[in-house]
Amino acid sequence: MRKSLLALLLLAVGGLAQAEVQLKEGHPDRYTVVKGDTLWDISGKFLSQPWKWPELWHANPQIENPHLIYPGDSLSLIYVDGQPRLVLNRGESRGTIKLSPQVRSTPIAQAIPTIPLEAINSFLLSNRIVDSEEDFAQQPYVVAGNAERVVSGAGDRLYARGAFDQAEPVYGIFRQGKIYTDPETKEFLGINADDIGSGEVVAQEGDIATVSLRRSTQEVRLGDRLFPTEERAINSTFMPSEPAIDVNGVILDVPRGVARIGQYDVVTINKGKIDGLIEGNVLALYKTGETVRDRITGESVKIPDERAGLMMVFRTYEKLSYGLVLYATRDLALMDKVKNP
Repeated sequence: MRKSLLALLLLAVGGLAQAEVQLKEGHPDRYTVVKGDTLWDISGKFLSQPWKWPELWHANPQIENPHLIYPGDSLSLIYVDGQPRLVLNRGESRGTIKLSPQVRSTPIAQAIPTIPLEAINSFLLSNRIVDSEEDFAQQPYVVAGNAERVVSGAGDRLYARGAFDQAEPVYGIFRQGKIYTDPETKEFLGINADDIGSGEVVAQEGDIATVSLRRSTQEVRLGDRLFPTEERAINSTFMPSEPAIDVNGVILDVPRGVARIGQYDVVTINKGKIDGLIEGNVLALYKTGETVRDRITGESVKIPDERAGLMMVFRTYEKLSYGLVLYATRDLALMDKVKNP
């Protein structure tokens, strides 16, 4: 996957409404891009609300493709009709390395990425939410390992039983994980499917298939379920945006199982497509205030929730979503809140 994840914020200027943007206090008037920068980091140097970068961006007509920013390029803050705008000035660091005898060239500098997508690559390709326990029960399952093995790993062959689609030879292997319910309504929301590996059906006799195990994240056990490849596009770019409607949710889970949640951790929240969320939506994170005892009156008093970070939704399901914590000013935990930024 190319790492020039560039369409994050640099939309075509021509159709954008020129809404006012809030410049960050102490912002620079000029910034030179360095290796290791991301577009999200840079936008945060100028804006209090980094996801509103498109309203600040001003394309230079003399630059062939202003949607790519490289180390060595400089950004200057100017004002157009009283509104702040950023203009791009190309640096001198981008050249070519000529390779002989082949006739080709390779850029010295790659365009900077939007956000560190490597933090969620595995989730883009493997983790998934299943809508019901019935969906698990209907999928083929591992019935035996080769040579009567109870567990199997990458490179092994195993045997699965169920209805297989001959047009879909590659299957993901999953184990039922946490069952999610809404903390307030107790409504069933979905099931976390723990990614175990993937395999290819190489032979089939009746309802028994021989599967060559290509990849495994842990040992594959009897009873693990096989799901066909999820039919959805894998995004390598995201357009951060505010949700179109009010969102009030909570962090339900951390798929990687960490106790404390911080920057670039992936979280599961109790809001999804049905709540109007789309991939790229940005949400504020709030540390839930503790309930303490008032020593004067003896009453229980709840401390106000405190804004403590920002996250971006990168995969949505019907009632749940995965999100990436873009930054956090303090440790977050399960049941902390997510709201409109």
